[in-house]
Amino acid sequence: MTAITQNGQDAFRRCLQSDTLLLMEGALGERLKREYGLITNGPAGMAGLIKTVEGQTALRTLWKEYATVAAKHNMPFLATTPTRRANRSRVEEAQLSEQILAENVAFLSSVRNDCQGLFFVGGMVGSTGNAYTAEGCLPFADALVFHRWEVQLFSQTNIGFLYAALFPTLDEARAIAMLASQYHLPCLLSFTLQDDGRLIDGTPLADAITRIDASVPTPPLLYMSNCVHPTIIAKALDQPFNQVPIVRQRFSGLQANTSALPYRELDASPVLYSSPPDELAQGMLTLKRQYGFRLFGGCCGTDARHLEAMATLLSDGR
Repeated sequence: MTAITQNGQDAFRRCLQSDTLLLMEGALGERLKREYGLITNGPAGMAGLIKTVEGQTALRTLWKEYATVAAKHNMPFLATTPTRRANRSRVEEAQLSEQILAENVAFLSSVRNDCQGLFFVGGMVGSTGNAYTAEGCLPFADALVFHRWEVQLFSQTNIGFLYAALFPTLDEARAIAMLASQYHLPCLLSFTLQDDGRLIDGTPLADAITRIDASVPTPPLLYMSNCVHPTIIAKALDQPFNQVPIVRQRFSGLQANTSALPYRELDASPVLYSSPPDELAQGMLTLKRQYGFRLFGGCCGTDARHLEAMATLLSDGR
């Protein structure tokens, strides 16, 4: 591990251990597709966009928009490589080199160097199967083997943290947490969480956190969710079995979708639903006040207006 990697990760750990509110990026995929006409659904998803001038230009523009909002409100900013689908089998199917992960980190780092404020670069990994239905997800032992390729490659770059996005099953989430621990990477672990308070595989949120924390030498720094509306997360946290200290202490972040539809309906919808920025920001403020959330960002349907509304409301009087 290089000195620059260690320093960036140490700074990220210190930032997470403080009481600071953090702002995470907003939507990328939907905006790249709708505003720029870019193809985002190939075998490796958006990972190959940095290979084109058009892709680089669009990504740089969106990240700088979001980073500018964070800097304006003096909030640390988190951005992640668009590599959720770039596991080994998909990278090979897309005929990309294994260097694609390092190349994405290098490009995002170059964007960071052009921005003001505290800006952390994360490497994103995703589940093997469908993040919304859990179809095709792997049992623990198989997931440990399958995801080692990505996590090991990311550990050789200068990322500040590993972002495990939208994991619908306990087995695969636990495997990613174990790999992050083995490679000494600070980890943010995001579950696909339903309004019944459970992961897609039926595991209650409190049980998922408890089991991962107990079985991993160095557990994730923070648990969170993404691509879901704040009202759904509030319902999930209001379930009696989730009203326990470990959830309040460990689950504290959301990259919000602007639609309150459940995952299955969103995944099949041809329409992009987008609620007004102030409405979404109010939902995030509720999560901060009632559940102690500290990390806020956007997913499908969001843009810089939504992040601006969040940052304004959340940072008021902090």
